[in-house]
Amino acid sequence: MTLKADIRAEADRLRAKFEARGAEVFEADILQPAGALLELYGEDIRARAFVTQDPLRGEMMLRPDFTVPLVQRHLESGSATRYTYAGEVFRRQEDDDSRPREYLQVGFEVFGGGLDADAEVFAAMADALSGLPVRAIIGDFGVLTSAIEHLDTPDRRKKALLRHIWRPQRFNALLDRFSRPAPPPPDLPADDVTHVGLRSRDDIARRIAVLREEAETPPIAEAEIKRLRALEKVEGPATDAVSKLKQLSEPASAERLSMRLDAMADQGQDPSLLQFQASFGLTSLEYYSGFVFGFTADGQAPAATGGRYDLLTAALNGGAPAPAVGGIIRPEVVLSLRDGS
Repeated sequence: MTLKADIRAEADRLRAKFEARGAEVFEADILQPAGALLELYGEDIRARAFVTQDPLRGEMMLRPDFTVPLVQRHLESGSATRYTYAGEVFRRQEDDDSRPREYLQVGFEVFGGGLDADAEVFAAMADALSGLPVRAIIGDFGVLTSAIEHLDTPDRRKKALLRHIWRPQRFNALLDRFSRPAPPPPDLPADDVTHVGLRSRDDIARRIAVLREEAETPPIAEAEIKRLRALEKVEGPATDAVSKLKQLSEPASAERLSMRLDAMADQGQDPSLLQFQASFGLTSLEYYSGFVFGFTADGQAPAATGGRYDLLTAALNGGAPAPAVGGIIRPEVVLSLRDGS
């Protein structure tokens, strides 16, 4: 069993590598105000975080990640464009006792920039993991979000699909429902019925109006459904994925991937060694909104993951754009891979 002191020493070594790239060291309190996290992630975050009450500050959470407090600090007073950190994060595990509830993360985050920043963060992670038996995978949430936004269907349906894109079961259930005619709405209750359960008559009337509008909306065309499902399944060598995306009428996504591979080559990365998965990270990288990546090894938790999170920074910045990309490394996984265990 790897000693925690060894994991801490490895975390310090990794953080020093990112400091050498010009990153400013960031420290975050272990207890974080729950408000911002709940506003961003909704009540789902409660299933993944340890929540407690402070008599003066109200609801607090043991730090589930560094990204939100780092973005808040950068928007308030940050002058740096690169940051690094090392410290514990805490996650509840409700159905898998083998997964850790507390572990160390080492991060490298870059604010500003586009494809060049994506490539810089990826290259920094690849360099930190050099010599280890890991496989690099990249993805792009923009492939699916762009296809959804161009569906020939009302915005309310597009927004529903985009809201659940990180939850494949809900997403596919919605897509199935939108692919066939909706049932007719029920009638309003009798005039003397003022409430049904906790819903008032006005609440029920508004809901029926929505269901009526849905029933009058044509299903999404079968060809569009098939194309979207085909895009979900695009995977393989990254250089081949460019032509696959073109074949599926996603020229903008194909061009973006091609340019990203060129940027990675400029950072010394060999594009022919990269794997691409259009759906990579959909179940685990919830706040990312574009480029995503991971370094994995068989039988291990991911050694590193990351990506671009412009939507999160915009949400914390009152809707104003604040481009950012970053990644984290798990030092205990690095040690395990180095030791061959």
